[in-house]
Amino acid sequence: MSTAPVVAAVDGSEDSVRALEWAADAARRRAAPLRVVHVRQYAAWGQTDVLVAGPPEPEADAVLDEARAGLGDRAPQAVEYVTLEGAPGAVLPELGAEALLLVLGSRGRGGFASLLLGSNSLAAARDAQCPVVVVPRPGREVHGEGPAEPGPRVVVGLNVDSPDDATLAFAFTEAALRDARLQVLAAYPWPLQTWSAPGQLVPPMPDQEAIESETRSLAEGFLAPHREHHPGVRADAEAVPGDAAGNLVAASRDADLVVVGRHRRRLLAPARMIGSVTQAVLLHAASPVAVLPPAPEGD
Repeated sequence: MSTAPVVAAVDGSEDSVRALEWAADAARRRAAPLRVVHVRQYAAWGQTDVLVAGPPEPEADAVLDEARAGLGDRAPQAVEYVTLEGAPGAVLPELGAEALLLVLGSRGRGGFASLLLGSNSLAAARDAQCPVVVVPRPGREVHGEGPAEPGPRVVVGLNVDSPDDATLAFAFTEAALRDARLQVLAAYPWPLQTWSAPGQLVPPMPDQEAIESETRSLAEGFLAPHREHHPGVRADAEAVPGDAAGNLVAASRDADLVVVGRHRRRLLAPARMIGSVTQAVLLHAASPVAVLPPAPEGD
């Protein structure tokens, strides 16, 4: 049975060069083929110069030529280069239907330079059926303390109220492939907001140590089956106060990868949603971010 490819989306920008290098490394680690894809958007003659005027020649693609030359000897054993035509925001997510991973830079060649995340990367992370890795520009500053110890590290967010096994499984696998420590962050809200009507007694403030202990205990329970499947991976569960996005962004400093899940469709919100935590991590994390689609209903 053939192995699904790691797909790298390129457009000639420096961001896509970094994404291509990350994808090539991921393909080698997985012994998977690499597929380098350039989606060319064209328009009728007379429209903006940013677009190619008319359908481009199928064999002429300078972007792929540059990508091929840039990889050189670092290319995986099996690699193919594909040119597609269409709107990148629509075409790129469709590539996830037959991909092991879809890897993009955080920004492309178009749009406003001040944007932290390009529309095509956001569309892929929101809509693709496979895990999507977004590689940020170097130099992003994050606040908070650095890692407690040096060495390779993968970070994953765990919502103990709604755990996602697919996200945890991906994070464990990635840590195993990189021989890295897995840092599992289970955030709990603190300080808690307590409200009471005028004249009513204010309820007692919950014990933070008890909340933290319960959060950590729940996290350990969710990690147990994954530890059995990956006995060689050291997974450290941490119960941390505050918002999940802020803790994950702070932990992204010097991390190899941050893994987050995507919202599942709901009855009253049937459209795909990326989620506020995942979007904040994509916007501000200093490391590459992997966004995992929710498992199909019933799995």
